[in-house]
Amino acid sequence: MALQNIGAGNKDDAFYRYKMPRMITKIEGRGNGIKTNVVNMVDIAKALGRPASYTTKYFGCELGAQSKFDEKTGTSHVNGAHDTAKLAGLLENFIKKYVQCYGCGNPETEIIITKTQMITLKCAACGFLSDVDMRDKLTTFIIKNPPEQKKGSKDKKAMRRAERERLKEGEAADEEQKKMKKETAKKKGSSGGSKDASSKVSTKKKAHVSDDDNSPVERDEKEPVTANDEDNDEDDVQWQTDTSAEAALQRIQEQLTTVTAGMVMLSTDEKKPKSGKNSPEREEKSKVNGHENGVDTMNSHERLVNEIKEYMKKGSSVSQLESFLGSLSGTSQEVVDALFEALFGGVGKGFSKEVANKKNYLEAATQDEGSQLVLLHAIENFCGKASPEAVKEVALVLKTLYDNDVLEEEFIVKWFQNGLSGGNKSSPIWKNVKPFVEWLKSAESESEEE
Repeated sequence: MALQNIGAGNKDDAFYRYKMPRMITKIEGRGNGIKTNVVNMVDIAKALGRPASYTTKYFGCELGAQSKFDEKTGTSHVNGAHDTAKLAGLLENFIKKYVQCYGCGNPETEIIITKTQMITLKCAACGFLSDVDMRDKLTTFIIKNPPEQKKGSKDKKAMRRAERERLKEGEAADEEQKKMKKETAKKKGSSGGSKDASSKVSTKKKAHVSDDDNSPVERDEKEPVTANDEDNDEDDVQWQTDTSAEAALQRIQEQLTTVTAGMVMLSTDEKKPKSGKNSPEREEKSKVNGHENGVDTMNSHERLVNEIKEYMKKGSSVSQLESFLGSLSGTSQEVVDALFEALFGGVGKGFSKEVANKKNYLEAATQDEGSQLVLLHAIENFCGKASPEAVKEVALVLKTLYDNDVLEEEFIVKWFQNGLSGGNKSSPIWKNVKPFVEWLKSAESESEEE
């Protein structure tokens, strides 16, 4: 059985986990009694998590034709002769309106009818509530025929098994095609195999020679140091430190980067006689560096934020930003906190969209081992100072970073569990993140069962 990704926007994603069968139609009857039978409507509806009567009724409403779904036989008929492509396009519109989450686009949603007879979609991934347009004709049919309430875990497991069986059938068909392609490739490549082997040997030899040529010259030029030489060197060392102002300034410039060296003010400068007021350029430079009239007016976090903002104004690439962040003074957590503040400071509604646009900068900050937890703590610290509108979109932010492989499932779950048991467990961030973490755990359990 041929399968396709749910949603037209995900059709080219080879790793998308939500799939449905391709639509199969059949024209039946003649003349005024001609009908279109959607043969596999039941399988499509199961994959979408919606009753087959909803999709059949939607076709009738959009085409202006009578439609009927027989619960006993599982047949779906729409009056008139309609192309498969036309019905598939209508099904995509149904998926956008009544299946996919309006926030994150995930198809794992549940239809909820409120007390005021309004239809909403609750997303199992991000917890977002999508308001369906009640002007659509299908909404009256849904209110009159509400979906069944969620059943127990046994029924869920049965649905998952049926889903896995459909996926296995599709994967078996794909494997057969791959085997056919491999056999043809082997036949073509058997004649040129000896040439490839000889070329590989020659390339290995070249690589070996290049490695020898690139050996450091300094190691050959310098003589090996013996134990006696080390003892003599230690005897000649004079253990004293030059405490003059010039020597102190030189040590500071050697230890700090060019960006941060200008921020350090020596106390010896205050002893020098001041001749009049500072020039306007010097006053402006001192304010940017966090000093005004010799007084520190900026803490370390604000200083880091300003440094990153000034650097990003130059329009540097992501790789250059990564090396720049490594050169800043401060712990990795302080640097990533400052980066997050520089990128999203003052953002309220639309926080998740801003993260999606600037995800490459966050990816540059998560290259080292353990940096994903640092980024998660930076999100937590940012939400502690951000507006409530931004905090509401925290689950969408995590899903965006998860979908783009910036954050991994293991670190998100670990961070969430530590947050609930830590000193900041009363923060509203955990309430907003909880549906997304539960969705991650359920997806993990499904993959383990498979």
